[in-house]
Amino acid sequence: MKKAYLECGKIINTHGFRGTVKLESWCDSPDVLASLERVWFLDGSSYRARKVLRASIFKQFVLMNLEGISDETAANALRNTVVYAAREELPLEEGDFFIVDLLGLPVRHADTGEELGTLKNITSQGATDLYFVTTPFGEAIVPAVPEFIIRIDPEDAIYVRPIPGLLDGKGENV
Repeated sequence: MKKAYLECGKIINTHGFRGTVKLESWCDSPDVLASLERVWFLDGSSYRARKVLRASIFKQFVLMNLEGISDETAANALRNTVVYAAREELPLEEGDFFIVDLLGLPVRHADTGEELGTLKNITSQGATDLYFVTTPFGEAIVPAVPEFIIRIDPEDAIYVRPIPGLLDGKGENV
């Protein structure tokens, strides 16, 4: 079952004296986080919304004013809090996926259907995403390029066409 609320950032500091919080964005870009009309906070086992009054981008961070947070003390109390967005409120282009929906999927050979491993993590820090796959031989890294990633079905598996040694234990693993 897909999660209704997705982690989208973390409040890392305050900004000024009027309750503005500074967030580290975990979205594709800070623009996505800054565009939200509300953010959600995990409160025990339920989520509660807080309206975004104003948001702007400052360097790679998001500065946000939230309803009910009007001074530095209230903002400081939110430091290190993860903020969430409702899944349906996040933009998603046709053919794109949320990373959280792919984690744990089997990784299969595109030609044979053989299960090669399980997707454990995705990093998005360089020019291309890197998929970390746990195989029977250890962890392997698969660049998310069309030469390797043939098809992604978030309801089924990630289909790859690896070069020899990448996922079969005959090459060097990480």
